[in-house]
Amino acid sequence: MTYKDYAMNSHLFSLGQIGDLKLSNRMVMAPLSRSRATPEGVPTAMMAEHYQQRASAGLIITESIPVSHQGIGYPSTPGIFTPEQMAGWLRVVNAVHSQGGHIFAQLQHCGRISHRSHQPDDGLPVAPSALQPDGVAFTAEGYKPFESPRALETSEIKDVVEQYRMAAKNCLLAGFDGVEVHGGNGYLIDQFLRDGTNQRCDEYGGNVANRMRFLNEILDAVAEVYPVDRIGLRLSPENSFNSMSDSDPQSHFEKIVEGLANHGLGYLHVLETSMDIAGHVVGAPRTIDYVRLRKLFQGTYIANNGYTKERAQEAIQSGHADLISFGAAFLSNPDLVRRFQENLPLNRVDKSTFYGGGATGYTDYPRFGSETAVAM
Repeated sequence: MTYKDYAMNSHLFSLGQIGDLKLSNRMVMAPLSRSRATPEGVPTAMMAEHYQQRASAGLIITESIPVSHQGIGYPSTPGIFTPEQMAGWLRVVNAVHSQGGHIFAQLQHCGRISHRSHQPDDGLPVAPSALQPDGVAFTAEGYKPFESPRALETSEIKDVVEQYRMAAKNCLLAGFDGVEVHGGNGYLIDQFLRDGTNQRCDEYGGNVANRMRFLNEILDAVAEVYPVDRIGLRLSPENSFNSMSDSDPQSHFEKIVEGLANHGLGYLHVLETSMDIAGHVVGAPRTIDYVRLRKLFQGTYIANNGYTKERAQEAIQSGHADLISFGAAFLSNPDLVRRFQENLPLNRVDKSTFYGGGATGYTDYPRFGSETAVAM
């Protein structure tokens, strides 16, 4: 297909694809942590309803799912490491599949972005290096200052990699169509990738190849469970959220993306900007040439950066992205695909209901026509 043909035939509502998975459109529901699980991390019936309402997306990527007790960083986040959690996610997956949708699980380990109150036996959070992040941790008792984490021993890293493999196995048993490995936003994998948080002197620190070793081992472990084309990766090269920094993000992430070639991943999902302390997208790219990063990745590329419908169409038609992920727009508009297709007004998102709570701001956003919509 020529470039002209690609531009003419590709748009947000044309068929998309990840590996052998056919998508009804190119709109992806981005991961959106909402802290609506039980205190034990079990997905609820309300969560199943929430995801089912948004199943018209070409693909849903779940909120971040801790791969283990050690990986928890926030209260009421749904895990995938107990039978009860798996049963809860099976209900969610079945609800999405009943509407003809597809859903991937985002696998996360928070690393140092945690607190001892979330950890097994009241232990310290773990990290590549014992560097305390700025800010406060969100705990069941409210906000508390972050603690200095414990640096993982080299011998312990294989155990963390195994947590990802087991989580992927549990996702397969729960019926997920695939998994996304969360390598961004200042969580454990990102902490290994960036030199502002990785000051190790062993084979997991130093140059880019060494800092990428942890990620490579996780991707290989997950690929023992899922076909590689059903595995995605999330990166956030310039995101300073969670006290993240890197001395040369353009060069380092070019090498990281080039290093992904051997994995044959189903997609690369990139946050093309930074986020604020509340985890909200804050603006246009500042330091990274994302066009170059996209060209370095040969597979399906999902772009995320507070895209409007118009900017998303441009990104698809130019070939910059194959799929576009939307966060707040999908949260507040369960029928976002229809609203974009028919140029309908959007519901206004209520940021005060983002985290915790009940149905308000979660399952009660109306579809168009059920009540008057208010433009964002």
